[in-house]
Amino acid sequence: MSGATAEPWRRVEQLLARYGDERASVAELLCDRHPADAVAYTVVAADLSQRVLTYGELRESSQRFAAALAGLGVGPGDRVATLMDKSGELLVALLGIWRLGAVQVPLFTAFAPNTIATRLADSAAKVVVCDQVQRPKLAERFGTGAPGRIIVTGTPERPTDLVFDELLARHDPGFPATVLDGRAPLMQMYTSGTTGLPKGLLVPKRALASFHTYLELALDLRPDDMFWNAADTAWGYGLHFGIVGSLCVGTPSVLVQGGFSAETTFAVLSKLGVTNYTAAPTVYRALRASGVEVPADLRLRRASAAGEPLTPEVNQWAERTLGVLVHDHYGQTETGMLINNHHHPALRRPLRQGSMGHPMPGWSAAVLHDDRDEPAPPGTLGRIAFDLSASPLAWFTGYLGRPEKTAEKVTPDGRWYLTGDSGTVDEDGYFHFLSRDDDLIIMAGYRIGPFDVESVLVTHPAVAEAAVIAVPDQLRGEVLESYVVLRETHTGTPELAEALQQLVKSKYATHAYPRRVHFIAELPKTPSGKIQRNLLRQRRRAEREAAPS
Repeated sequence: MSGATAEPWRRVEQLLARYGDERASVAELLCDRHPADAVAYTVVAADLSQRVLTYGELRESSQRFAAALAGLGVGPGDRVATLMDKSGELLVALLGIWRLGAVQVPLFTAFAPNTIATRLADSAAKVVVCDQVQRPKLAERFGTGAPGRIIVTGTPERPTDLVFDELLARHDPGFPATVLDGRAPLMQMYTSGTTGLPKGLLVPKRALASFHTYLELALDLRPDDMFWNAADTAWGYGLHFGIVGSLCVGTPSVLVQGGFSAETTFAVLSKLGVTNYTAAPTVYRALRASGVEVPADLRLRRASAAGEPLTPEVNQWAERTLGVLVHDHYGQTETGMLINNHHHPALRRPLRQGSMGHPMPGWSAAVLHDDRDEPAPPGTLGRIAFDLSASPLAWFTGYLGRPEKTAEKVTPDGRWYLTGDSGTVDEDGYFHFLSRDDDLIIMAGYRIGPFDVESVLVTHPAVAEAAVIAVPDQLRGEVLESYVVLRETHTGTPELAEALQQLVKSKYATHAYPRRVHFIAELPKTPSGKIQRNLLRQRRRAEREAAPS
């Protein structure tokens, strides 16, 4: 190992010692150790008005919120769910939860009520903190064995609701931070697969070392940067690296409320002087296609993308208009970021089209043969995997209550973590992603399990069976399309297709509806009865290739 390469690995060792320290609280690591007058975040509203939050303000407010949760009977290890947009209140809530030693359960604001209810029941959350606009999605009672409490940011709708600001005002600062060892959980995440219910997994305190490593070594985040991670904070990339990792490093950061617009994005990049920006490739493609004039005063030093493969036209545009190249990065909910086109000078290497880069220090990667758990020669298509015996940043311990699913991710000898993705590695160590081994769909950076959408479609009285596949899309990377078998008494019509799309929006999530609904006589299946989505994808690809441009 050369001196330049060894130095980042020594930094990983330092971070593992810091975040694995059994004497340190999460509140100290993420907030209290930073200067009180240092800017933590600038929260930008839809009208571009700004709210600046210092670490001192976050410290005091999160102490009050931790005291409020404790008063509700929440203690270390208890689950507290958040159903919130990007906001100062979200930051206070998260730091208050972790200051108490409780575990956060992030809920995506586009989820429908039954999707939320499933996660609340599985996690046995004692409290939900939600924005007022999200309150109608929550039932009066939730959790296991006892009614949960609901805290609302804004005006309460029901007498049982608690008001966020009133709770802060009612409690004094100074709540002591709970000290946790490195294995203690901070978050209970959920990741969707192709079959079955979403899988829960715990993110421990020691994972902060991995998050910090990514921001420092992959994104090259520096103290004088203005950082903006545009991903949604209810998902791994936005939560782990837009909030948690940013608090680890202490660099001033940006949270922008509301949905995406090219006008807002360029305005924020310009007015706040963002120097380090990361978002899904979909965002860059949307900016490119928007026709909005790019401000002449952009100060971007680094630009990155994650969540799906980066297509070549993005960098053709970015180099010309943004003045920087976008670096593609790869990771998973179960691990954090793994393989990157690193920005840090000690790790930076020339970009190669279609490559997601090299393993991050702290991780050791390989491409395994398809038929045996051994590294394959360079250029061989196989399974992307990580050597757990040589990956000190690894923290995944399995899916909660799902040993059969955990077994799919780790080889029987415990050595290799299997990503479920296939690809190649070349002679120079550049990794190339080719496909997912399962049918997981990634649309605009969001991971969507076909089973979740299919489960909603078949609730319609006209539907007998349904299958969902991913179809390439120039803007979003992939979109959903569904194949539906109707009951004999019904006929496929444009009106029914629209009704099924609306059903998914209302019962699952607004972003996950099928862009096209195909009515079909029967679904292709294996002898054991499993739907062969690969055949549906082949059929759709042939149709698209045969269609006029």
